[in-house]
Amino acid sequence: MGSVSDPGELTELAQPSFEEFKKQTSLMTSCTLLWKELSDHFTTLEENLMKKSEALKEMIGALDSQTQTSLESLKRREATIERSVEIVAGKVGERARAALESLEKARDGGDNGGGEVDDEEGLLSALKSLCLKMDARGFWSFVTARKKELEGLRSQIPAALVDCVDPAMLVLEAISEVFPVDKRGSGEKMTNDFGWACVVILESLAPVMVDPVIGKTRLLVTPSVKEKAKEIAETWKASLEERGRVENVKTPDVHTFLQHLVTFGIVKSEDLGLYRKLVVGSAWRKQMPKLALLVGLGDQMPDMIEELISRGQQLDAVHFTYEVGLVDMFPPVPLLKAYLRDAKKTVAEDSSNTGRASHLVARKEQSALKAVLKCIEEYKLEEEFPPENLKKRLEQLEKTKTEKRKPAAVPANKRTRASYNGPMPPAKAGRITNAYVSSFPFIRSPSHSPQYASPAAAYPSPPTTVYSNRSPPYPYSPELIPASYQASPIGYPAYNGYCNGPVPAPAPAPPVYHPHYPQQHHQHAHHQQAYY
Repeated sequence: MGSVSDPGELTELAQPSFEEFKKQTSLMTSCTLLWKELSDHFTTLEENLMKKSEALKEMIGALDSQTQTSLESLKRREATIERSVEIVAGKVGERARAALESLEKARDGGDNGGGEVDDEEGLLSALKSLCLKMDARGFWSFVTARKKELEGLRSQIPAALVDCVDPAMLVLEAISEVFPVDKRGSGEKMTNDFGWACVVILESLAPVMVDPVIGKTRLLVTPSVKEKAKEIAETWKASLEERGRVENVKTPDVHTFLQHLVTFGIVKSEDLGLYRKLVVGSAWRKQMPKLALLVGLGDQMPDMIEELISRGQQLDAVHFTYEVGLVDMFPPVPLLKAYLRDAKKTVAEDSSNTGRASHLVARKEQSALKAVLKCIEEYKLEEEFPPENLKKRLEQLEKTKTEKRKPAAVPANKRTRASYNGPMPPAKAGRITNAYVSSFPFIRSPSHSPQYASPAAAYPSPPTTVYSNRSPPYPYSPELIPASYQASPIGYPAYNGYCNGPVPAPAPAPPVYHPHYPQQHHQHAHHQQAYY
C-alpha cells in the first residue's frame, strides 16, 4: 500500500496557492474599482459635453434671433429714413417761416422776447422767440438769469427747442461760453457757476433729437453737428490737467461732460475707464447712477459699488444699488448702518479735537442723520430700519443748538463804562502788544470805515490825535479818568470831516501834560490795520 502524505506537507503545498489566490482577488477588486471610477469619469465628461452642447445650441439660437432682429431693425430703419427725413424737412420749413415772422415782429417792435416774464406761458413765449431767431447768446443769458425758475425751465425749454431750426447747433453755441472751456474772467468764474444751466439745456435737447418714427434708438443729428460735438468732448478731455486731473475735477463739469456724451450719442468704448473714474469721483450727484448706465458702465456697476463702499460712501452706494437693481447683492440697511457708524466715529474724533468748534461737530452729525432719514423715506425702508431713534437724536441735537443760540447774561461784577453798555475788555488788554479781544464788540473809528476811506485819502495829511494803546477806540466816560489826567474835552466834527484835525473847545483850558508812547502807538496802528 502507498504511504499517506504527511498533513504538514499538504499544508506547506497549499499555502502558496492560497496566497496567490488572495493576490488575484485583491487585483480583481482594484480593477473593478478602477473600472467604476473611469466609467463615472467618462459619464461625467459625457454629461458636461452634452450640457455645453445644449448651451452652444441655445447661444447659436439666441445669436440667430439677435441677428434676425438686427436685420429687421436695419430694414425698418432704412425704410423709415425717408419718412423721418420728410417729417424733419417739413418741420425745418415751418420753423424757418416762423423764424422769419419772429424777425419781422422784432423789427416792428412787436416782439418782447427775452424781456420780463410773469408765468410759465410768458416763459415759454420768450424762450420760443429766442429759439426761432437762433439767438444763442440771448438764449444763454435768458436761462442763466433764471436759476430760481429751474423747474419751469426744465419743462419749457424742450417745447421751445422744438420750434428751433437747428436746436443742436443752438445748444452747442449757447453753452460754448463755459463748455468745454470757461471763457469768462477768473472773478466771474468764482461767483457764478453755470454748470447747472449747461446740464438743463443738454437734458432738454435730448428728447428733441429723438427720431419721430422709431424713437430713442436713433438720434437726428447731422454729421457736421455730431463731429463738432466730438471735438468739444476731446477738448474737454484734453483740459483735464488744467482742471486738476480726474480726481479733482469739479462735479458740475463732470455732469456737463457726461450729459454731453449721452445727448449727442458720442460715447466711446475705449474711454470707459475715464467715465468710471469720473462717475465714482462725483457719485454723490443724484443723476450719476443713471448717467453711468447711459455711458455703458452697466457691467461694471458691482465693482463700482464695492469701490464706493470701500471709500466710505455707503449712502451713494445705496442710490446706485437701487438704480441698477442690485439690492439683493448689496442690502441697503447694513450699508446705512455702516454709514452711521463711520459718521459717529468721525464725530467722536472731531469732538476730541479741541480746535474743532462744537457746533461744527453737531452740524456734521445732523447732516448724517438727515441723509439717512431721507434715504429711508425715499426707498420705503421703515420696516427694516425704524427711524424713530434717529429722529429722537436729531431733535436732541436741534434742541441743543437752539439753547446755545440764546444770549448769555452778563455777570453783575463785570466792570462797565458809563457810556458803553457792554463789559470792558480785560484790564491788561491795552498793555499787550497787538492784543485782540474777539469776545468784545470792537467799534470802528471813522478813519478805518470803508465808506470814509476815499474822503480821507483826498485830504492832505493833517496833524492827527495820537492814541496810546491804553485807549480803546470806543466811547468812554471822563469821570473814570483820574483828575490829574483830565482836560477840557476835545470836540470833533462829524464823520465827513474826521481827518481835518482836532477842533479846539470854545473855552481855553490850562495845558495838561499827555503822556506819549510813540512805539506803542505805532504798534496799535499796525494792529488796527491788520483787522480792518
